[in-house]
Amino acid sequence: MSAATTRSRTPRTPDRLCAEAVDLAREAAEEAAAPGIVGAHVETVAEGDRVVTHFFECKEPGYRGWRWAVTVTRASRAKNVTLDETVLLPGSDALLAPEWVPWSERLRPGDMGPGDLLPTEQDDLRLEPGYSGEDAPPPNSPVSDEMVDHLDVEDAEITSRTPSRGAISSVAEELGMRRARVLSRYGLHVAADRWDEAFGAKTPMAQAAPASCDSCAFLVPLAGSLKQAFGVCANEFSPADGRVVSLSYGCGGHSEAAIMPKPPRPAPPVLDSMGADAFPLRPAKDSGSTTEPDGTSEDLGHS
Repeated sequence: MSAATTRSRTPRTPDRLCAEAVDLAREAAEEAAAPGIVGAHVETVAEGDRVVTHFFECKEPGYRGWRWAVTVTRASRAKNVTLDETVLLPGSDALLAPEWVPWSERLRPGDMGPGDLLPTEQDDLRLEPGYSGEDAPPPNSPVSDEMVDHLDVEDAEITSRTPSRGAISSVAEELGMRRARVLSRYGLHVAADRWDEAFGAKTPMAQAAPASCDSCAFLVPLAGSLKQAFGVCANEFSPADGRVVSLSYGCGGHSEAAIMPKPPRPAPPVLDSMGADAFPLRPAKDSGSTTEPDGTSEDLGHS
């Protein structure tokens, strides 16, 4: 009888003998737990007729708010109390682990590493068959069932690998269409929404860009239907280098964002430090500043 499942919504009066069996319940809890883990007695709860659960504090590190629950019982008209079960249960303020989520829902982009395998479900909505129909010759096939074996034997003499005549998978492999499944319209829409959210027109980078990617020379277009809305950035200085970007995305690394001016040519030097300038030792005669000394004049000297 479980303490977690048999508890009644209406409170009951605990059986007297079972309620007094605190020591028995403590011994059972200490036997199940490590030494020193069982704490003080918290409460006694009646689970049913002559069925009582004793709760004890849990001192185990990391189990804050958990309690040891020991359920005891006795038979009708019997005075001997026996042990029912011992479990560790969370309380109202217990520290609990987060709710378990399947790995397929926990997986996030970038979680896969070298050697990891990510199996794809058979009914994945993102995928659809690469070719339709049963892997068998159609009813109106020009190759009859009687001739299939005969032709396969003839082909075996020429080739080591004999494909099944009329099989769609064999024809698809021969034409280079070896993918059993391709992206469905839903898969394309999901991928487009994810790419547009990361590198689309509503991002802060695109809002401040001088122009969009559809006019940028660094945009490498995609093939297929996605080329109408997406491309790959090939600008090494762009934050979206090597990423799939929306044609309405943009950044400051746009090829036509600005025309770089030519480097200015330095002006000729004001002073020519390599040449020599001639300076007269005496002013010209017609300058009027001084007069040349007269050689015929008397030398005054000292007397």
